Amino acid sequence: MLFQKEDEVVNTNRRALLSAVASLAVLGLPSVSAAQMGTGSKPIKITVPYPPGGPLDVSARAIAEAVSGELGNVIVENRPGAGGNRGVTYLAMQKPDGMNLCVGAVATHAINPNLFKKLPYDPIKDFQPITLISLVPNVLVVTPAFIERTGIKSVKDLVAYCKKNPGQLNYASGGNGSGGHMAGELLKKRAGISMVHIPYAGAAAAKQSVLAGQTDLIFDNLASATANIKAGTLVPLAVTTKERTKALPDVPTVEESGVRDFDISTWYGLFVPAKTPAPIVKKLNVTIVKALNSDALKQRLARLGGEARPCSPQQFSAFIKSELAKYAEIVKASGAKVD
Repeated sequence: MLFQKEDEVVNTNRRALLSAVASLAVLGLPSVSAAQMGTGSKPIKITVPYPPGGPLDVSARAIAEAVSGELGNVIVENRPGAGGNRGVTYLAMQKPDGMNLCVGAVATHAINPNLFKKLPYDPIKDFQPITLISLVPNVLVVTPAFIERTGIKSVKDLVAYCKKNPGQLNYASGGNGSGGHMAGELLKKRAGISMVHIPYAGAAAAKQSVLAGQTDLIFDNLASATANIKAGTLVPLAVTTKERTKALPDVPTVEESGVRDFDISTWYGLFVPAKTPAPIVKKLNVTIVKALNSDALKQRLARLGGEARPCSPQQFSAFIKSELAKYAEIVKASGAKVD
C-alpha cells in the first residue's frame, strides 16, 4: 500500500523522532526535539507557489498553525507565477537547513516537467519530499440541459456517444496542461474516443462556459464543483480517482464506469531543498504527519474537497516518480508543450 495505516504511522514516527535526536547529537547539531526550530527573528517559512486563498494556500496556513507548538514560528509566503514553477524554483535555491519548505503539487512535480521544454529545477534531484498533504479528486460534470439534449447520464453513455459521433463533443479546461486537460486526454486515450479540447484562461472561465452551454463538459476540481453540484446546476458523472470520494459517495469512479487504468487527482505535499540532513527531514515528517492525522486538520482539508494523505518521505518520493511517468504518457498523447 502507498500510505501507512494511521497506527503504523504513529509508531514509525516515534521511532523516527528518537533516531533524529540521536543522529543530531552525533552530527553536533542542536537537538530539534529540545528546542523549537522557528524563532521570531528567523521563522520557518512555507512557500506556496500560487496566489493566496486557494486550497494549497489555505492548507499551508492550517499546517503552519498546527505545527507551531512544536516547531516554533512558522509563516507562509506566496510566490505565484509560471504555473507554480517560480515558487518551487525559489525553494530549490534555499539553504538545506529545514527552515524553508514549499508546497509542491501535481503541476509542479509531475505535469510541468513533462510539459515545459526547459525548467529551472529538477523535480527529483532538487527536492527532498517530506509528506503528501492531500489528494483532491477531479469530477466529470455536465449540465442538466446537456443530459436532456444528448441522453448522456453516465461515462458509459458518454463513451458510446463519442464512438458513434467522433469529434462532436468538446470539453473545457483551465488551459493547456491543466489538470482538467490531462484528465480529458487520459479519457480519450483509455476509452479510444475523440473529443475536442477547448482551453480557457483559468478553471473558473472554463466552468462558466459549461454552465452557459458554450461547451459540453469539464473535469473540474471537486472543491470548485461542489457548490454547483449541490445547487443542481452541474451533474456529476464520475470522479477521477481510483476510489470513490467521501464527499460524493454515490458517484462512481471513471474506472468503475468501464474505463480501465484511470486515476487522476490534484495532489500536493511539502518539500525541502535537496541535501537537507536526514534528522531534520525526519523531525519535519514526524511533526507534520502528526498534525495531518488530527481530526481538526482532516476536517479542514475535507472542506477543501480533499482527504489527508500523510506518508513517509520514501513513500512520497515513490509516488512522485510514478506520477511523473504517468503524466509523461498523458502529455505526449495530448501533444501539449510550453516553450
